[in-house]
Amino acid sequence: MKKLYRLEVKAELEKTNFSKQTFTEADIISLPTPVQRYFRYCGYIGKQKMSNAKIIFEDVDFIGNNGKQLKLRSEQYNFVSEPSRIAYLSSIVMGIIPFEGRDKYQNGKGSMIGKLMKIITLFDVAGSEMDQSALVTFLAETLIVPNAALQNYIRWEEIDNYKAKAIMNYGGIEVDGIFTFNDKGEFIKFETNDRFMDKGNGVIEKEKWTAEVENYVERDGIMIPGGMRGIWNLREGDLVYFDGNIADIIFDSL
Repeated sequence: MKKLYRLEVKAELEKTNFSKQTFTEADIISLPTPVQRYFRYCGYIGKQKMSNAKIIFEDVDFIGNNGKQLKLRSEQYNFVSEPSRIAYLSSIVMGIIPFEGRDKYQNGKGSMIGKLMKIITLFDVAGSEMDQSALVTFLAETLIVPNAALQNYIRWEEIDNYKAKAIMNYGGIEVDGIFTFNDKGEFIKFETNDRFMDKGNGVIEKEKWTAEVENYVERDGIMIPGGMRGIWNLREGDLVYFDGNIADIIFDSL
């Protein structure tokens, strides 16, 4: 699984054109007011526009569809020019059994696969619901890799001083969500109704989904989030199924 992940990342890197341009005020002037404030607060103005980002999560508390809890490590790449997100997840189950997972959106298609001991397939999900869900996950992470926010496949609508709507259209699929910001200018929440939840036994249904971002820290003159949660907002109550610390974000990683 890790070898597959590296090959898929390598394929994306080989077709990536790395930019030498920097973010300017002119780049963000047409964005909603809270999104502009985010760029300025995080220190992106004057910094080089990234073509990708490597995002490393440590100590992830993860709850699977079967209700089992895992402690995961996740490494992922997000690519900007042709939107792509490829994540490799690893864990040890019951103290001895290795688990690997790969969650990706690439070439307009989404998929997720998980294996025990490299040979036992726990899940292998693809299809139109995954295509849409993976696309909206990329959208949720747009401001963590903010050059994506300036691309033609995303358009923005201002709601108020603290909220902005983003609509993403790629691969014949359109999704949207609302970004919320605090007084400082930090992006703190993304909400959407365009994500499908795999409920097991072949049941896949749309549910409201929220990503929360917190604990911003300064790295190399840029404010980056230190933690992220994925939450299903179900009728019976919220399910926090992903809660991880962001150990590092490396822009234009090779």
